[in-house]
Amino acid sequence: MTAIVEFEATSAACLHATLGSRACSLPNLGAVSTHLRQNPGEHAVVLGPSVDLQSALDLARSMRVTHNRISVILVRHRIDSALLSDALRAGVREVVTEDNLSALASADSRAHDLATDFDIHGHGSGATADAASDGTVITVFAAKGGAGKTTIATNLAAILSERENATVALVDLDLAFGDAAIAMSLEPAHSIADAIPMADTLDAAGLRALMTTHITGVSLLAAPSDPSLAESVSAAVVERALSVLSMEFDYVVVDCPPALNDSVLAALDASDVVALLATLDVPSLKNLRLALNTLDLLAFPADRLRILLNRSDAKVGLNVDDVQKAVGVTLTTRIPSSADVPHSTNRGVILGVDQPAHPVSVAIREFAERHVQHRAPTSSATLPSGRPTGRRWLLRRRTAA
Repeated sequence: MTAIVEFEATSAACLHATLGSRACSLPNLGAVSTHLRQNPGEHAVVLGPSVDLQSALDLARSMRVTHNRISVILVRHRIDSALLSDALRAGVREVVTEDNLSALASADSRAHDLATDFDIHGHGSGATADAASDGTVITVFAAKGGAGKTTIATNLAAILSERENATVALVDLDLAFGDAAIAMSLEPAHSIADAIPMADTLDAAGLRALMTTHITGVSLLAAPSDPSLAESVSAAVVERALSVLSMEFDYVVVDCPPALNDSVLAALDASDVVALLATLDVPSLKNLRLALNTLDLLAFPADRLRILLNRSDAKVGLNVDDVQKAVGVTLTTRIPSSADVPHSTNRGVILGVDQPAHPVSVAIREFAERHVQHRAPTSSATLPSGRPTGRRWLLRRRTAA
C-alpha cells in the first residue's frame, strides 16, 4: 500500500485516484510514523505539493534510517536542478510533477518492486558490495571516435536481455556527448549527473530512480544532456554506480568515450570483459595499439580484453591480416559493414532486436554467447608478476603512480 500526505483536497483526491483504492490519505506528517508502525507492509509514502519542502526532506532523511525499504516519492508543482539535488541527497527515491500522473504511477510501481525485492532477499539500500554476487560488467571502448561503440553497446545490451530472466543495465559513460538514449529512442528524465549529490549514499533504489527502461527491458543510466556537467561526475561516482549496478543486474554494459580518463579507468576496473573496438583505418588501428600499450603499462589483465573489428569487410585497402599485424593481437570478433546500421540508428531502433537474423546482429550475438554469457571467471587469477587481477585496483594504482 501507499500512504499519501497532501493538504489540498483536490490535489489529494487526484493523487488518490492515480494510486488506486489501496492508497490511503494521512492528515499530516506526524501521522506517518504511527501509520508505518501499524502497517509494516507499506511500500511508499507520497508527499504532495502542498507539503512543506523542508519538512518533506526531514522526513525522507529520517525514513532512510528507520524505514529504508519504504520509498519516499515527492510531488511538486515544478522541478528544478536544485530541488532535485536536495531531494536525492535527503533520500527521496523519486520526484515527479503534479501534472505527470503517469510518472507518479510508475514511481509507485517501482517502489513496490523495490520493497518486494527487499522482503525476498533480506537486504535493501544498505547492502554492500560483499553482500551479493556481482553480475558481469562489460565495457565497450574505442580509442577513436566513430568506431561504432554506441551501436555495439546498445545492441549487446539488448541481445543480453533476451536471455531468460536476465536483467541488463546500460551505462552511457560518454558524459559530454553520449547518445545511447538517442540510439534507443528514449528521453530520460534523469542522468548519472543526478547521482552526484548522493554519491556517498548511492544505493540500488536511488540508481533505479535515475534510470529509464527500454522496451527490451534494458535499463539505461543516461549521460547528462548538458555537456558542462561531464566534469562534475567524478570517478568515485562512476565506481560506486557500477558497484551497485553489478549487484542489482545480471549484466552491466558500459558505453565509454574515446579517452582513457579517470571515469573510463574506473569502468575498466569494474569490468569482467573489455570489448576494444577498432575499424579498418590507420588512425583507428594506431589508437588501438596505443590503448593496448597503455593498458599493458598499467598491468591491466590481458585475459579480460576482447578485440572487435567493426565494418570488417569494408573495401578500404586494409584487411584483417593487416590489422592483426599492426596491433599484435588476434581479433576476437569481426562485425560486417551494413547500411542498415545507420538506418536503424536514425530510426531509434536496435538492429539486434529489429532484425535478429541480420549479419551484424548475428556477429554481436555470437560475441555475447562466446565471451560474455560463457566467460571464464577471472577474479582469482594473477598476473605473471603476482599482481592481483581482481576488480577496482587499476584506478587506485594509476592515482598512486
